[in-house]
Amino acid sequence: MDRNSNTYTFLYAAIMVIIVAAVLASVSMALKPAQKKNVEIEKKQNILASVNIESTAETAEAIYADKIVDEYLVNTNGEKVDGNAFTTDLKKERAKSFEEMALPVFEVQTEEGMKYVLPVYGAGLWGPIWGYVSVGDDMNTIFGANFDHEGETPGLGAEISTSAFEDQFKGKEIFNDAGEMVSILVAKTGQVAPEEHKVDGISGGTITSKGLQEMLKDDFTGYEAFLNKNKN
Repeated sequence: MDRNSNTYTFLYAAIMVIIVAAVLASVSMALKPAQKKNVEIEKKQNILASVNIESTAETAEAIYADKIVDEYLVNTNGEKVDGNAFTTDLKKERAKSFEEMALPVFEVQTEEGMKYVLPVYGAGLWGPIWGYVSVGDDMNTIFGANFDHEGETPGLGAEISTSAFEDQFKGKEIFNDAGEMVSILVAKTGQVAPEEHKVDGISGGTITSKGLQEMLKDDFTGYEAFLNKNKN
């Protein structure tokens, strides 16, 4: 075949594309187990962080195995249901009707006693936001929180994943004195609300702050029956 012909050029390019695609597909398949493992480890770190337990990529699995007492799913009636809490996709569950949702719960033994970690999922300004909020055995007082995001703006909405923002949630309460679920207000500057239910919003990150507030209200509503049934 004439190497200067259009046919040769086309066949050569097509063969190279096929070879490169095959190599990339092989590399991707080879890396998938490691990528999946890294995602699992990061999730374990975030769950532990929500109960104020520090861990690294090297220590997270051992600490998680030691501290996690139980993990299970509950429905919106507060009843345990079948399923794997760790692998449940909260985004998919939130897309279901309220009655059909199955929500994960993680029981963690800490030096301050048993804590219950509740995953949350919502929407920020530029994409999804999510996190883990832990409560004590009164099923009301927040013990710790850990949040993350997909694409919020650095220095603005992305501040939800900083300790300065997350630490505000410690000691806040989900229910008021009448037992009503009021969740947490992520307040604008100067906005008045009971201190036990309020954290300061992010300056310049109003939409992300509001999204996080709505996320907490929606997901705490899903867990409300579980929290009420298990109050100490």
